[in-house]
Amino acid sequence: MSFVLSMSQMQKTDYTRWRMLDEDGKHTWHYLDDEAVAKWPQTPADKYYLGLPLDLPDLPPATSPLESVSNCLTFFSKQQLPPGNWGCEYGGPMFLLPGVVIAWVVTDTHIPPVYATEIINYLVARANPVDGGWGLHTEGDSTMFGTSLNYTVLRLLGVEGEHPVMVQARRLLHRLGGALNAPHWSKFWLAVLGVCDWEIVNPVPPEAWLLPDWVPLAPWRWWVHIRQVFLPMSWIWSKRWTAPETDVIRALRRELFVQSWESIDWAAHRDDIAPSDNYHPKAWLLNSINLFLANIWTPYLRPKSLVSRAEDWVSKLIDMEDANSDYADLASVNAPMNLLVCYIRDGPDSYSVRRHRERMEEFLWVNKEGMFVNGTNGVQCWDTAFLIQAVSAAGLAEDVKWKPMLTRGLEFLDRQQIRENCKNQGVCYRHFRKGAWAFSNRDQGYGVSDCISEALKAVILLQKEADGYPQLLEDERIFDAVDTLLTYQNRSGGCASYEPTRGGEYLEMLNTAEVFGRIMIEYDYPECTSAVLTALTLFLKYWPDYRRTEIQAFIQRGVSYIKKAQRPDGSWYGSWGVCFTYGTMFGLECLGSVGENYANSMSVRKGCEFLLSKQREDGGWSESFQSCEKMKYVEHPTGSQVVQTAFAIIALLSVDYPNSEPIAHGIRLIMSRQQTNGEWLQEGIEGIFNKSCAISYPNYKFIFTTLALGKFAKKYPNFK
Repeated sequence: MSFVLSMSQMQKTDYTRWRMLDEDGKHTWHYLDDEAVAKWPQTPADKYYLGLPLDLPDLPPATSPLESVSNCLTFFSKQQLPPGNWGCEYGGPMFLLPGVVIAWVVTDTHIPPVYATEIINYLVARANPVDGGWGLHTEGDSTMFGTSLNYTVLRLLGVEGEHPVMVQARRLLHRLGGALNAPHWSKFWLAVLGVCDWEIVNPVPPEAWLLPDWVPLAPWRWWVHIRQVFLPMSWIWSKRWTAPETDVIRALRRELFVQSWESIDWAAHRDDIAPSDNYHPKAWLLNSINLFLANIWTPYLRPKSLVSRAEDWVSKLIDMEDANSDYADLASVNAPMNLLVCYIRDGPDSYSVRRHRERMEEFLWVNKEGMFVNGTNGVQCWDTAFLIQAVSAAGLAEDVKWKPMLTRGLEFLDRQQIRENCKNQGVCYRHFRKGAWAFSNRDQGYGVSDCISEALKAVILLQKEADGYPQLLEDERIFDAVDTLLTYQNRSGGCASYEPTRGGEYLEMLNTAEVFGRIMIEYDYPECTSAVLTALTLFLKYWPDYRRTEIQAFIQRGVSYIKKAQRPDGSWYGSWGVCFTYGTMFGLECLGSVGENYANSMSVRKGCEFLLSKQREDGGWSESFQSCEKMKYVEHPTGSQVVQTAFAIIALLSVDYPNSEPIAHGIRLIMSRQQTNGEWLQEGIEGIFNKSCAISYPNYKFIFTTLALGKFAKKYPNFK
């Protein structure tokens, strides 16, 4: 291992040298030398991402919602990237960067000094100003998970242990009991480094992958993100692989613990966890299994032949994941683990290692605070599809000013549709994906029910409802998307995200992560169900005879689920956005798409009354990510948020809420927050996953405000 930076004071790179390259939806950042700077000028998008001055002229103040939309699009169209999509950071989680950096370090991957500098800057900027720690995500309180791993990253990148940032963070670490109280994923990475002994890591046996498929606990039944993390984690755990010892690792052994490293009984601390991290305490069943695996199976009963067979099978499944995504992998948790597996198995100069290193660049992002790791390799398809829908809803799809922008967006979605199922689909437990769209790009290759639906709606709106757009997706490709959508419905009538639910909720008793909830299986999601139903309803408008009976039955079951999922207070819980305003927007949009409205539906009236009960005096809505954690409505401490205000307005307009004044009050708030160049400033974090981890969707402040303003302008064209 080589350490690229030794510093006692913070440095900065020259932000005018950074460029973001978009190669058909594949985003990578580059730091240029003098010659390259002259040949490759910064774009408005580069400057916006980096927080540099944009030098844009002031626009005429908007006097109507449609003028506000026009001002927004004048600004946001400049952020459109050459392939036709939009980009943005997808940050928030603070446990992603450590996995990538640790994997780089232990695989001897070169870390450019400018990367190290800006990673350090980001972590220093994101340290909690009160206690010096880091949380599970950027808006959360400090945790042992975030603090132990990000402290480790700073030390690996050359920050001295006596730097004031490190001293303060170390005080917190020691107050929390030291890294022995870190959660499972943190202990795993620290064991890879050799900072912890492998005995502290609860068993992750690859033999589980040899269980017959009919076994209720078999890993193929788990949620895709968990099983794709469990795969490489189990292989590495089985190998007990540890990086070579270095001075920094020896220093971390002294710094991360409150007792001497040599005196620690590692096995005695497998289940220790700081209260700040114990969001989902381990169940009695998991504790019992761990005791058996650690104390009986592994030391006495585990045959070498079985271990070898399990490791070989897991290795093959990892290879299939890599092959089906061209080494992009599902996300930025399993990708660095897969890199490490390939490094150990294939060697440092192998193609698999080289390709992983190249593709992991796509997880990196640079903003005004520094460099960090996104939750996935982007949100390209997702945001582009929503933007097309928003402009269409405003009645501007045929406006010659915006047609080139929308055409390029359509062309991007055309190229990003996945045209084939996975190779060895059944063998590697992958779901159908022919005709699908992924969240980010085609290479990543995982179809998601709502991503398919939103992209399909965008395509239909431009190719069928608007004039003058190229017919890029012929009927057969539209049918492919619909065929795949029809595979996502569960028996409940609801739709899951990546694939239908494969196991029962009892599998949550095997949740080893501790810091997340509801992660072991797929669930029904009102957002996903609504997206699919609204897409199928729009599809039937133009292809009324294609699988009509099946689609109508699907919609009927889905609507029944949506009504059952409504909470007693009239809201819907949002699992992917913040939170009840987000979920209720999707719930009401779904009911509105099948003809239910405020006048004829009790479910709709309850949903509207819930939203109106949360409207603030200034006309806005305010909601915090804590709503998702606590499963009750929590206002954001900074007050009304334009994004949640837009969610609520879209919901009310979708079901013909009859009183325009509350909606107009919210519209005025959105317009009042718009800047003179057409943008809205960043407010609270917009997204969530696994109930406890917030994640950013910074383009929502442009997309959903446009959708809300546009829908309102269409319904109330004379509003001033």
